[in-house]
Amino acid sequence: MAGHAPGARELEYAWQPQYQALVEAAYAEPALRALYPFTSHWTLRFSSSTRPSLTLGSPCLSAGGDGTYGVGTGFITPNLGVFTTAPEAAAPAVRHLPTDFGPVTLGRPLKA
Repeated sequence: MAGHAPGARELEYAWQPQYQALVEAAYAEPALRALYPFTSHWTLRFSSSTRPSLTLGSPCLSAGGDGTYGVGTGFITPNLGVFTTAPEAAAPAVRHLPTDFGPVTLGRPLKA
């Protein structure tokens, strides 16, 4: 995920600081750092396998332009909560990881 943080720093959007904080907070969590991170539509998601065969199953984290952070089981659905800091959002993402999700494998999931 370290490779994603510089990209977040270079974004020229009002919510760039919140998005960058979210990436950095997720990277600070060892359980999330052990997964393959990817971004889409201003969300941060994780896979237990690298591209081209992403394996979804982790919570989706999002940074709102209002300074809040959402965590949910679906795409941009904060059904696991809305938080005021990025570390607060990363914590429930870790708690809601499936027990057999990760560490990351190359190109395909561990279980076929």
